[in-house]
Amino acid sequence: MALFQQMYSAPSIAVRVVRSRSISMAATSTARKTVSAVSTTPVRTPHIDSHVLLGMSELDLQQLATDLGQQKYRGKQLHQLIYKSKVKEIQDFNQLPLAFRNDLQEAGWKVGRSPLHQVVKAADGTIKVLIKLHDNRLIETVGIPVEDDKGTIRLTACVSSQVGCPLRCAFCATGKGGYLRNLQRHEIVEQVLAIEDLFKNRVSNVVFMGMGEPMLNLKAVLEAHRCLNKDIQIGQRMITISTVGVPNTIKKLASHKLQSTLAVSLHAPNQRLRETIVPSAKAYPLDALMKDCKDYFDETSRRVSFEYTLLAGVNDAVEHAVELAELLRAWGSGYHVNLIPFNPIEDTEFRRPYKKTILAFAAALESRKVTTSIRQTRGLDANAACGQLRNSFQKSPLVAEAGMPITEPDTVAAVG
Repeated sequence: MALFQQMYSAPSIAVRVVRSRSISMAATSTARKTVSAVSTTPVRTPHIDSHVLLGMSELDLQQLATDLGQQKYRGKQLHQLIYKSKVKEIQDFNQLPLAFRNDLQEAGWKVGRSPLHQVVKAADGTIKVLIKLHDNRLIETVGIPVEDDKGTIRLTACVSSQVGCPLRCAFCATGKGGYLRNLQRHEIVEQVLAIEDLFKNRVSNVVFMGMGEPMLNLKAVLEAHRCLNKDIQIGQRMITISTVGVPNTIKKLASHKLQSTLAVSLHAPNQRLRETIVPSAKAYPLDALMKDCKDYFDETSRRVSFEYTLLAGVNDAVEHAVELAELLRAWGSGYHVNLIPFNPIEDTEFRRPYKKTILAFAAALESRKVTTSIRQTRGLDANAACGQLRNSFQKSPLVAEAGMPITEPDTVAAVG
């Protein structure tokens, strides 16, 4: 998800209308092709490695210790080493007896931490990271530090749930990079630990807004959520799960009654326009999505947040804002809209709206009693959108290389 930093003046209404028609026609053509591709995309589930320590609870680790002939308290030590000390290799568990370490390794156990392939730092402190997985695939995660008025740093980790994404939203760099597979729970959790290592600070917030559609990997996402909450000690209300909308999954998520935030990527106030931007919307009509959001609120008492990426001349007119407000009012109250001015990517016809257009859209919502925020871009410059850094490095598996160094170029990267 892109955040906004640079502003311009507003275009004329006439120019906006002409641009809207031409872009919508192009987007519709792309959407038809994409819907077909999505429907035939096979589900790629990685080989589940059951011998990974990361992601296991303290009780699970205690059971493992006793299974290997150790006292139960050794499991608690394992828990501390993995989640507090963040030790990456079993041979470095120096607090444990050598015999126990050897038994773990001989049984095929590993911690489950992956090497960092690329680290890009922005001038404002934001860090974007590529992590190289066991099969040489790359995933992105982002660390976003924000200092409040009291000088306290809030550190947010934006994590990926898949390698790529099969939904291929028209404006998204991740979708343009293709879909490869789901992430396992430890591959999600390790992203947060990597951010903590780089910042030498605790992560306070986690948003599932990186690469992939979390609801298409819900089992691993929920397992990672449990670990982040119980083992890494991040409050549920500090975790946000984002989705563009996958049929039947919001109901399933609601059944778990999490205290975390559900963020729905809406991007349009009506079904016709939404289908041109989000190809998968064809299989999940807007009314069905909104009903599921209302049911989610009724069951969990947790407000649903709506993400709305503003695309110049496509969905950013005041008329769209009015229609969006009417849509939300028809399905209840108390909704929040997070406006995201488009973060330009390569090979796309979409453009970022001017500042005047953005502010007018927000004002139209607020005047109709819709709580609205405009997301701020951190470090907007190079590889800005989610998936762009990864796409610049990989569209096929990397050749395995031992001891690949982490590079930190001077180029400033922005948050996706």
